[in-house]
Amino acid sequence: MEEFLREQSEELKRDFLDAVSLLADGAVLTMPLSRNLSNICRGLHELRLKDRAGQVRVFYFIKKAEAIYLLHAFRKKRQDLPRREIEVAMRRSKEV
Repeated sequence: MEEFLREQSEELKRDFLDAVSLLADGAVLTMPLSRNLSNICRGLHELRLKDRAGQVRVFYFIKKAEAIYLLHAFRKKRQDLPRREIEVAMRRSKEV
């Protein structure tokens, strides 16, 4: 994920770091910045970021009182969440 973020615009990197900082401070993020994906997996969320090149999604998992795990990031190209991207996040969440 580090490599993916390195390739993004300065605007997107700044928005990402601001959101992660809020999460680290214990803030509960809501729409439009973050969406709860508990219908897919309990504790799974997505950061919803946007720049001139389009939308980026970052799946993250909150493990109570332990940590926030950034699982997977991708540039969104269609309306729905691609199944393949969800599967990557799910596989990584099981490693946590």
